[in-house]
Order: sequence, then structure tokens, then C-alpha cells
Amino acid sequence: MPVSKRALTTLRVAGLASLISEILIVVTGGLVRLTNSGLGCPTWPKCTTQSYVTVPAQGWHGVVEFGNRLLTFALALIAVFSIVIAIRIGRKVRRGLVWPSLALFGGIILQAVVGGISVLTKLNPWIVGLHFVVSASMIALAALFVWRIYAGQQTLVAKFENFNSKLIAIIGFIAVIIGIIVTGSGPHAGDDVAKRNGLDSELWQHIHSIPAYLLLVLLLIQVILLRRRDGSAKIFTVALLISVLLQATLGVIQARLALPIGLVALHILGASIISALLTLQLLAIKKR
Repeated sequence: MPVSKRALTTLRVAGLASLISEILIVVTGGLVRLTNSGLGCPTWPKCTTQSYVTVPAQGWHGVVEFGNRLLTFALALIAVFSIVIAIRIGRKVRRGLVWPSLALFGGIILQAVVGGISVLTKLNPWIVGLHFVVSASMIALAALFVWRIYAGQQTLVAKFENFNSKLIAIIGFIAVIIGIIVTGSGPHAGDDVAKRNGLDSELWQHIHSIPAYLLLVLLLIQVILLRRRDGSAKIFTVALLISVLLQATLGVIQARLALPIGLVALHILGASIISALLTLQLLAIKKR
């Protein structure tokens, strides 16, 4: 039975909503920390010991933290909707779509649990960092979901280009993880009582720059190699190169300006977008 245009459009909307919302919850989670609202709801799963929702006594911080928790429910609804559509759309189209949609739902539950543990441990920086690692993985999974929904066309490449694409993905995610460690060593802990991980923040900023600059070199090489090829691989690689250049520039500026909240929030957004593009450039490559 042929798939209706309406059903396919609905599935595409659900996929894009999954990816955008996964990026959005990372940014809003960052804003919770940056506004010192990490313990606006000091317990979990309740917001206070008596209430599941924020109360006036929690003030602005309670509103910010509870708002981020509410977004988790929105993600869960999108995930459930995606599962239903992926199952009902038809066997030929749904191939490879059901398990990512199920994994996204499971990951959202994991996100909520790790986020709850971070609150119960008074924003332990390693648990908060793990929360971001889970979120980055969810963004990559949502990017895979979108790729399969749109039946992305791969670009046939030579052996080295295929290897370089994998290396870009590995180095890129290493850079993201080290960036998370740097975050745990600096200011913006999320609350005045929250501890830092005790690492030398300036030293780890330099360590973070090593994979970041290596990633730039690999991307420049890849763009040159793909310059005469058509297809999505070149598009995603160029987009990733531009994103990494902007992210590196922003990182240097925010470090020199003592990490202002606005620039840090943009840096979090950049890391989220890069997580998606690292996945997409890898999916777009196919060895001859």
C-alpha cells in the first residue's frame, strides 16, 4: 500500500521536532545552570518535598528549573508520536525508523533520571557532565532518525575520505566531551553550594583546544577532497567546518571575557549543533 503524502509529511515533522527539541533542552538546561537555577527545585522527582510543581517560595530559580523539567514531557510526547507514526506508516518506509524512535523515548527517560540524580547530588559536576553526554548522544540519535526519515543519499568516496569522515566524528565527539570536563572546572556551577571538579580550568581549556584544532584541520582536508563531489556529504562537511570555526572563535572570545553568560549559552548551542552535524557528515559518506 503506497504511503500518503500527508503521512510522510507528518513523519518528517516529527523527526525534525525530535532533533530541534533535543537541541533545545540542552540549551535550556545550560540556561538553568547559567542562571544559578540548578537547585531551583531542590529535590526530584518532586520540585519541593510537598509539591511536584514550583511554588512561590522557590522564586525565579524554581520557575526556570521547573520549566526545563516540563520540556522533558514535551520531548516524551514527541517521541511517543514518532513511534506511533513510524509503526503505522508502512513496512517499506518504516524500515530502520522504529528502533531509533524507541531509543529516543528510552533516552529521554535516561535523561530525566540522570538529571534527577544531578539534583539529588547537589549538582555534582561529573553527574551534570554525564547529563550533557547523554544529551549529546540523543542529539546524534535524533540526527540519525531525521536522516533515515528523509532517506538521505550517501556520497560515494574513496577509502581515505571514508576513513577521514570516521576520524572527524571521533575527534569531534572527543572535543565535545573534553569541553564538558572544562565546564565542570569553571564557574557557572548552577548554584552557590555546587562544587566544581577541582581541575585546572585554564589547563583544560588548552587541552580542549587540541582536538578542536585537529578537527578543523581534518575538516579542511575533507572539504578539499569533496570539492568536486556532489551530494549531501559536501554540504554537511562544509556546514560542520563553518560551525566549528564559529565555535572555536566563540570559545576564545568567551575565555578572554571571563565566560559571560550569553556567550556561554551560544557555545552550548554550538556544541549541540556540532553533535548533530558530526553524525550527519558520517552518515552521508559511503566508501566505493
